[in-house]
Amino acid sequence: MSIIIKNGEIVTASQRYFADIYCENEQITRIEKNIEAPNDAIVIDATGKYVFPGFVDPHVHIYLPFMGTFGKDTYETGSKAALIGGTTCFIDFCIPNRGEEPLSALKTWNEQSEGKAACDYTYHMAVTGFDDQVEEQLKKIVSQYGISSFKIFLAYKGALGVTDDELYHTLRLAKELGVITTAHCENPDLIVELQKKYISEGKTGPEWHYHTRPEIVEAEGTGHLMTFAEILDAHVYVVHLSCQEALNEVMRAKKRGVNVWAETLIQFLLLDKSYAERPDFEGAKYVMSPSLKKKRHQNVMWNGLKNGFLSTVATDHAPFDFETQKPMGKDDFTQIPNGIPAIEDRINLLFTYGVKEEWIDLQTFVNSASTQAAKLFGLFPRKGTIQVGSDADLVVYDPEYEGTLSVKTQHMNVDYSGFEGWTIKGRPHVVTVRGEVVVREGTFVGTEGRGQFLKRLPNHF
Repeated sequence: MSIIIKNGEIVTASQRYFADIYCENEQITRIEKNIEAPNDAIVIDATGKYVFPGFVDPHVHIYLPFMGTFGKDTYETGSKAALIGGTTCFIDFCIPNRGEEPLSALKTWNEQSEGKAACDYTYHMAVTGFDDQVEEQLKKIVSQYGISSFKIFLAYKGALGVTDDELYHTLRLAKELGVITTAHCENPDLIVELQKKYISEGKTGPEWHYHTRPEIVEAEGTGHLMTFAEILDAHVYVVHLSCQEALNEVMRAKKRGVNVWAETLIQFLLLDKSYAERPDFEGAKYVMSPSLKKKRHQNVMWNGLKNGFLSTVATDHAPFDFETQKPMGKDDFTQIPNGIPAIEDRINLLFTYGVKEEWIDLQTFVNSASTQAAKLFGLFPRKGTIQVGSDADLVVYDPEYEGTLSVKTQHMNVDYSGFEGWTIKGRPHVVTVRGEVVVREGTFVGTEGRGQFLKRLPNHF
């Protein structure tokens, strides 16, 4: 079955123009004005609407064992929520426990995902320890399984966090293989000692989480990674950057010639630490790492995005129920499962509060929410753009839609919304994945399990 999208304004990272798009055999095959539709084609009228490339979220957690519990979304629920929000492809994290073989973790993630996702997906491979066996398995994971990005944690000491010698050898191997390494950058020892201090003083509520992970802790971790990346000439990507001090470390490194890119999250553009200070344990909904920071950083993040210092906007989607899971840390904030649900809301919030509020233009919107992620992680031009030969992943977007975000209407499988009551101005009207209509007017109409795992080639030599 072919699809034709007519009368819309096509917007990519570099262009805006009016044309029709013809799709067949899962790809875009023609982009021209006034394409005549075959009798059996599905015709989508995009008059008055934008046509964007399908959006790519480079940082989500779908299958998520963490802090003694599991994230609530599955590949079925998470992929549907993503699609309804305009995200047609995401990158999950395959995370071995410390001491677990990477190939064993990969088997577990594949068991959770295969035949279940409604959209396309891939993984970052986390490195939580390093020895000769791990090195050989990582080589195999890159060459045979098509995973061309690593993930390291400079936080979570004694659990997922790596030591400096493990950091060195991971980046050495990544450089050898042409792999980009994504990194959670916070100083682990400072976090542990500050947690001990506040808990010993009886400061146990969620409002104290920020104080154990202030700006300087993130900045120190970011600068630490920059040193190793510079010495090894490795390509690195700082995930969930939240504050000016950490961004300064990235920018200084860029000036020195370090191959570094940085991501921020939709929540760091819109929320501040006062949300985690809400009374009656409500603040637990907003406990995440890095922590929400002071409000002054929001303008810095927007300007960083506008000026290209920040490459991508992701979610770090991590859905834990407020009623049954966040209370694991009721008497000790260090035990609150970290994270916020956001995979469904990223695009609408970025459009509403970024484009409509004139922080960023439409090209920057597409670039930061789709194209840059596709380029950095070896998915471009299959994903992240609209051109002949690209996958027919398209979002026909209605800029005139108005609505309100709420747990009552969301599709993420979690019992609260981090943006409850927020208004949005704009929403996907129709979404396609590889030439199949999967969303119409906020309703999933696609095929469960049609999503494909995307093998990628290393592209960071």
